Amino acid sequence: MKVIPSAGACGARIEGLDLTQQLSAETIAELRVAWLKYLVLAFPDQSLSDDDLERFSLYFGDFSEDPYLPSLEGREHIVELRRGANETAPIFADGWHTDWSFGTNPPAATILHGIVIPPKGGNTTFINQRKALAEMPSNLRRQLDGKMAIHSAKVAYAPDGLYGEREEGSDRAMKISYSKDAYNVQEHPLIKVHPETGEEAIFGSFGYIVGIADVSPEEETQLLTDLYNWQTRPEFQYEHQWEEGMLVMWDNRSLLHKANGGYEGYERVLHRTVVA
Repeated sequence: MKVIPSAGACGARIEGLDLTQQLSAETIAELRVAWLKYLVLAFPDQSLSDDDLERFSLYFGDFSEDPYLPSLEGREHIVELRRGANETAPIFADGWHTDWSFGTNPPAATILHGIVIPPKGGNTTFINQRKALAEMPSNLRRQLDGKMAIHSAKVAYAPDGLYGEREEGSDRAMKISYSKDAYNVQEHPLIKVHPETGEEAIFGSFGYIVGIADVSPEEETQLLTDLYNWQTRPEFQYEHQWEEGMLVMWDNRSLLHKANGGYEGYERVLHRTVVA
Protein backbone atom coordinates (compact mmCIF):
# COMPACT_ATOMS: atom_id res chain seq x y z
CA MET A 1 0.00 0.00 0.00
CA LYS A 2 1.35 3.40 -1.04
CA VAL A 3 0.00 6.68 0.37
CA ILE A 4 0.55 9.73 -1.85
CA PRO A 5 -0.54 13.02 -0.25
CA SER A 6 -2.22 15.62 -2.46
CA ALA A 7 -0.86 19.12 -2.97
CA GLY A 8 -3.97 20.55 -1.32
CA ALA A 9 -5.03 21.16 2.28
CA CYS A 10 -6.15 17.52 2.65
CA GLY A 11 -6.45 14.36 0.60
CA ALA A 12 -4.25 11.41 -0.36
CA ARG A 13 -4.17 8.80 -3.12
CA ILE A 14 -3.92 5.16 -2.05
CA GLU A 15 -2.23 2.82 -4.51
CA GLY A 16 -1.43 -0.89 -4.39
CA LEU A 17 -4.75 -2.19 -3.03
CA ASP A 18 -7.39 -4.30 -4.76
CA LEU A 19 -10.67 -3.53 -2.99
CA THR A 20 -12.41 -6.48 -4.64
CA GLN A 21 -10.46 -8.63 -2.19
CA GLN A 22 -10.99 -8.94 1.56
CA LEU A 23 -8.55 -6.64 3.35
CA SER A 24 -6.65 -7.76 6.43
CA ALA A 25 -7.28 -6.22 9.84
CA GLU A 26 -3.78 -4.69 9.68
CA THR A 27 -4.47 -3.03 6.31
CA ILE A 28 -7.83 -1.70 7.50
CA ALA A 29 -6.13 -0.22 10.58
CA GLU A 30 -3.52 1.45 8.34
CA LEU A 31 -6.26 2.88 6.15
CA ARG A 32 -8.09 4.32 9.15
CA VAL A 33 -4.88 6.06 10.29
CA ALA A 34 -4.41 7.52 6.79
CA TRP A 35 -8.07 8.54 6.58
CA LEU A 36 -7.98 10.38 9.91
CA LYS A 37 -4.75 12.13 8.88
CA TYR A 38 -5.59 13.12 5.30
CA LEU A 39 -9.42 13.21 5.64
CA VAL A 40 -10.01 12.28 1.97
CA LEU A 41 -8.69 9.02 0.50
CA ALA A 42 -8.86 8.18 -3.23
CA PHE A 43 -8.37 4.61 -4.49
CA PRO A 44 -7.83 4.53 -8.29
CA ASP A 45 -8.61 1.68 -10.71
CA GLN A 46 -11.17 -0.20 -8.62
CA SER A 47 -13.57 -2.37 -10.65
CA LEU A 48 -16.01 -2.84 -7.80
CA SER A 49 -19.36 -4.55 -7.66
CA ASP A 50 -21.98 -3.20 -5.26
CA ASP A 51 -21.12 -6.14 -2.97
CA ASP A 52 -17.50 -4.96 -2.93
CA LEU A 53 -18.59 -1.40 -2.17
CA GLU A 54 -20.72 -2.54 0.76
CA ARG A 55 -17.98 -4.78 2.15
CA PHE A 56 -15.42 -1.95 2.00
CA SER A 57 -17.83 0.47 3.68
CA LEU A 58 -18.41 -1.88 6.58
CA TYR A 59 -14.68 -1.87 7.38
CA PHE A 60 -15.26 1.60 8.83
CA GLY A 61 -18.59 1.23 10.65
CA ASP A 62 -22.25 0.42 10.26
CA PHE A 63 -24.32 1.90 7.48
CA SER A 64 -26.15 5.17 8.06
CA GLU A 65 -29.33 6.15 6.30
CA ASP A 66 -29.69 8.66 3.45
CA PRO A 67 -32.93 10.36 4.54
CA TYR A 68 -33.75 12.13 1.26
CA LEU A 69 -31.99 9.98 -1.34
CA PRO A 70 -33.84 6.73 -2.12
CA SER A 71 -31.64 3.65 -2.34
CA LEU A 72 -31.16 1.47 -5.39
CA GLU A 73 -33.73 -1.26 -5.82
CA GLY A 74 -32.49 -4.33 -3.96
CA ARG A 75 -29.64 -2.34 -2.35
CA GLU A 76 -30.84 -0.81 0.90
CA HIS A 77 -27.56 0.95 1.65
CA ILE A 78 -26.49 2.20 -1.80
CA VAL A 79 -27.68 5.38 -3.49
CA GLU A 80 -27.04 6.11 -7.16
CA LEU A 81 -25.96 9.67 -7.95
CA ARG A 82 -26.75 10.07 -11.65
CA ARG A 83 -26.80 13.07 -13.96
CA GLY A 84 -27.92 12.68 -17.54
CA ALA A 85 -25.85 13.94 -20.46
CA ASN A 86 -28.47 16.53 -21.41
CA GLU A 87 -29.93 17.19 -17.98
CA THR A 88 -30.79 20.81 -17.25
CA ALA A 89 -31.76 20.57 -13.55
CA PRO A 90 -29.37 22.37 -11.15
CA ILE A 91 -26.26 20.41 -10.13
CA PHE A 92 -27.03 18.33 -7.03
CA ALA A 93 -25.13 19.30 -3.84
CA ASP A 94 -23.23 22.22 -5.38
CA GLY A 95 -23.17 24.24 -2.14
CA TRP A 96 -20.72 23.78 0.75
CA HIS A 97 -21.99 21.29 3.34
CA THR A 98 -21.19 18.28 5.48
CA ASP A 99 -23.51 15.36 4.81
CA TRP A 100 -26.70 15.22 6.86
CA SER A 101 -25.45 17.60 9.57
CA PHE A 102 -29.12 18.24 10.39
CA GLY A 103 -29.41 14.76 11.94
CA THR A 104 -29.05 13.80 15.58
CA ASN A 105 -25.96 11.72 14.81
CA PRO A 106 -24.48 12.85 11.49
CA PRO A 107 -22.49 10.24 9.52
CA ALA A 108 -18.77 9.75 9.96
CA ALA A 109 -17.93 8.91 6.36
CA THR A 110 -19.28 9.20 2.85
CA ILE A 111 -17.97 6.77 0.23
CA LEU A 112 -18.40 7.19 -3.54
CA HIS A 113 -17.46 4.83 -6.36
CA GLY A 114 -17.11 6.35 -9.84
CA ILE A 115 -19.07 4.23 -12.34
CA VAL A 116 -19.28 6.66 -15.27
CA ILE A 117 -16.95 9.66 -15.09
CA PRO A 118 -17.09 12.41 -17.73
CA PRO A 119 -13.86 13.40 -19.53
CA LYS A 120 -14.04 16.93 -18.11
CA GLY A 121 -15.53 18.70 -15.08
CA GLY A 122 -17.38 17.06 -12.22
CA ASN A 123 -14.65 17.59 -9.64
CA THR A 124 -15.49 17.47 -5.92
CA THR A 125 -13.98 20.21 -3.77
CA PHE A 126 -13.22 19.66 -0.10
CA ILE A 127 -12.35 22.17 2.65
CA ASN A 128 -10.32 21.13 5.69
CA GLN A 129 -12.25 22.51 8.67
CA ARG A 130 -9.62 21.31 11.12
CA LYS A 131 -7.04 23.49 9.38
CA ALA A 132 -9.49 26.38 9.03
CA LEU A 133 -10.07 26.38 12.79
CA ALA A 134 -6.40 26.01 13.68
CA GLU A 135 -5.50 29.09 11.58
CA MET A 136 -8.57 31.16 12.49
CA PRO A 137 -8.00 34.69 13.90
CA SER A 138 -8.38 34.67 17.66
CA ASN A 139 -11.16 37.28 17.69
CA LEU A 140 -13.37 35.12 15.43
CA ARG A 141 -12.51 31.99 17.39
CA ARG A 142 -13.66 33.65 20.63
CA GLN A 143 -17.03 34.40 19.05
CA LEU A 144 -17.52 30.76 18.07
CA ASP A 145 -16.52 29.14 21.37
CA GLY A 146 -19.50 27.60 23.12
CA LYS A 147 -21.99 28.55 20.40
CA MET A 148 -24.60 26.04 19.20
CA ALA A 149 -25.53 26.08 15.52
CA ILE A 150 -29.09 25.30 14.46
CA HIS A 151 -29.10 22.83 11.56
CA SER A 152 -32.04 22.02 9.30
CA ALA A 153 -32.66 20.34 5.94
CA LYS A 154 -35.41 22.81 5.02
CA VAL A 155 -33.45 24.86 2.47
CA ALA A 156 -32.86 21.75 0.37
CA TYR A 157 -35.46 19.09 1.17
CA ALA A 158 -38.61 20.81 2.44
CA PRO A 159 -41.59 21.01 0.05
CA ASP A 160 -40.57 24.61 -0.75
CA GLY A 161 -36.85 23.76 -0.77
CA LEU A 162 -34.37 23.51 -3.63
CA TYR A 163 -35.29 19.87 -4.30
CA GLY A 164 -38.94 20.13 -3.29
CA GLU A 165 -42.12 20.70 -5.24
CA ARG A 166 -40.44 23.04 -7.73
CA GLU A 167 -38.54 20.03 -9.12
CA GLU A 168 -41.66 18.09 -10.04
CA GLY A 169 -41.60 17.54 -13.78
CA SER A 170 -37.89 18.42 -14.08
CA ASP A 171 -35.47 16.28 -16.09
CA ARG A 172 -33.34 15.29 -13.07
CA ALA A 173 -32.06 11.75 -13.61
CA MET A 174 -31.49 10.83 -9.96
CA LYS A 175 -34.19 10.41 -7.35
CA ILE A 176 -34.52 12.96 -4.52
CA SER A 177 -37.26 12.92 -1.89
CA TYR A 178 -38.69 15.88 0.02
CA SER A 179 -40.69 16.02 3.22
CA LYS A 180 -42.15 18.32 5.87
CA ASP A 181 -39.71 16.59 8.24
CA ALA A 182 -37.05 18.79 6.66
CA TYR A 183 -38.36 21.73 8.70
CA ASN A 184 -37.13 20.02 11.90
CA VAL A 185 -34.04 21.47 13.56
CA GLN A 186 -31.07 19.99 15.40
CA GLU A 187 -28.39 21.81 17.38
CA HIS A 188 -24.68 20.98 17.15
CA PRO A 189 -21.67 22.90 18.49
CA LEU A 190 -20.07 25.20 15.93
CA ILE A 191 -16.77 23.73 17.10
CA LYS A 192 -16.82 19.96 17.51
CA VAL A 193 -14.24 17.61 18.99
CA HIS A 194 -13.47 14.67 16.72
CA PRO A 195 -14.48 11.45 18.54
CA GLU A 196 -11.45 9.50 17.28
CA THR A 197 -8.60 12.02 17.16
CA GLY A 198 -9.69 14.52 19.82
CA GLU A 199 -8.93 17.36 17.39
CA GLU A 200 -11.30 20.28 17.01
CA ALA A 201 -12.91 21.39 13.75
CA ILE A 202 -15.62 23.76 12.57
CA PHE A 203 -18.79 21.75 11.99
CA GLY A 204 -21.12 22.86 9.22
CA SER A 205 -21.79 25.93 7.13
CA PHE A 206 -24.53 28.16 5.67
CA GLY A 207 -27.15 25.99 4.03
CA TYR A 208 -27.76 23.31 6.61
CA ILE A 209 -26.94 25.84 9.35
CA VAL A 210 -29.98 28.10 9.54
CA GLY A 211 -29.19 29.95 12.77
CA ILE A 212 -27.24 30.17 16.04
CA ALA A 213 -28.90 29.55 19.38
CA ASP A 214 -29.25 32.34 21.96
CA VAL A 215 -27.90 35.23 19.89
CA SER A 216 -29.67 38.19 18.30
CA PRO A 217 -30.61 38.01 14.61
CA GLU A 218 -28.08 40.74 13.81
CA GLU A 219 -25.24 38.96 15.63
CA GLU A 220 -26.28 35.65 14.09
CA THR A 221 -26.14 36.97 10.53
CA GLN A 222 -22.80 38.68 11.02
CA LEU A 223 -21.18 35.69 12.73
CA LEU A 224 -22.36 33.20 10.10
CA THR A 225 -21.15 35.51 7.33
CA ASP A 226 -17.73 36.02 8.95
CA LEU A 227 -17.44 32.28 9.57
CA TYR A 228 -18.37 31.38 5.99
CA ASN A 229 -15.90 33.87 4.53
CA TRP A 230 -13.12 32.37 6.65
CA GLN A 231 -13.88 28.65 6.47
CA THR A 232 -14.14 28.63 2.64
CA ARG A 233 -10.80 30.32 1.92
CA PRO A 234 -8.78 28.74 -0.95
CA GLU A 235 -5.83 27.79 1.25
CA PHE A 236 -8.01 25.30 3.13
CA GLN A 237 -9.26 23.58 -0.02
CA TYR A 238 -8.47 20.47 -2.06
CA GLU A 239 -10.10 19.95 -5.45
CA HIS A 240 -10.44 16.29 -6.29
CA GLN A 241 -10.39 15.13 -9.90
CA TRP A 242 -12.28 11.90 -10.52
CA GLU A 243 -11.20 8.90 -12.56
CA GLU A 244 -13.45 6.10 -13.77
CA GLY A 245 -13.41 3.22 -11.27
CA MET A 246 -12.03 5.43 -8.48
CA LEU A 247 -13.39 5.04 -4.94
CA VAL A 248 -13.27 8.09 -2.67
CA MET A 249 -14.05 8.26 1.04
CA TRP A 250 -14.00 11.29 3.28
CA ASP A 251 -14.43 12.31 6.91
CA ASN A 252 -17.64 14.33 7.32
CA ARG A 253 -16.59 15.34 10.83
CA SER A 254 -13.64 17.39 9.57
CA LEU A 255 -14.64 18.67 6.14
CA LEU A 256 -16.99 20.66 4.01
CA HIS A 257 -17.46 19.57 0.40
CA LYS A 258 -19.43 20.41 -2.72
CA ALA A 259 -20.05 19.05 -6.19
CA ASN A 260 -19.03 20.94 -9.32
CA GLY A 261 -20.44 20.97 -12.83
CA GLY A 262 -18.61 21.59 -16.08
CA TYR A 263 -19.44 18.31 -17.81
CA GLU A 264 -22.42 19.33 -19.90
CA GLY A 265 -23.19 16.79 -22.61
CA TYR A 266 -21.77 13.88 -20.61
CA GLU A 267 -23.39 11.41 -18.23
CA ARG A 268 -22.02 11.00 -14.70
CA VAL A 269 -22.86 8.06 -12.40
CA LEU A 270 -21.55 7.25 -8.92
CA HIS A 271 -22.66 4.79 -6.24
CA ARG A 272 -22.67 6.02 -2.68
CA THR A 273 -22.73 4.62 0.85
CA VAL A 274 -22.80 6.52 4.14
CA VAL A 275 -21.12 5.20 7.31
CA ALA A 276 -22.66 5.92 10.71
